[in-house]
Amino acid sequence: MTPPQRQRRRTEPSPPPLPSPRQPAAAGPEEEPKKPERLYTITGTDGDRAQLDLVTLIVARADPPSSATPEETAVLRLCAGPLSVAELSAYLRLPFSAMTVLLTDMLAAGTVHARAPIVRQTLPDRSLLEAVMHGLERL
Repeated sequence: MTPPQRQRRRTEPSPPPLPSPRQPAAAGPEEEPKKPERLYTITGTDGDRAQLDLVTLIVARADPPSSATPEETAVLRLCAGPLSVAELSAYLRLPFSAMTVLLTDMLAAGTVHARAPIVRQTLPDRSLLEAVMHGLERL
């Protein structure tokens, strides 16, 4: 008895290649593809950093000044209510390290305020709960 043999799948014709972004389009105005900004142009010099955690809440103190960079303006608009550094980093699509440098500059300028996250209170003592429960049962 001979073992079964695999049959090759029929290949479908490949789709036509997409035009390269470096090749100009046949019709329409020529546009340069948008290049991503380098992180050092966004953050400037890398000096001392504030002690920020991923869950540190950032709140805007003022409206964006006219001299603010686009990233600083975006942070100030997003932080009308408290947002964590992790959320800001995700919304602006910046790595955490670049976000901490940007926020350190903004904290030094006084445009934002950093505060510790709100921690849920711990559960009360079990004996206290039992005492309240027994008191309610007596009523």
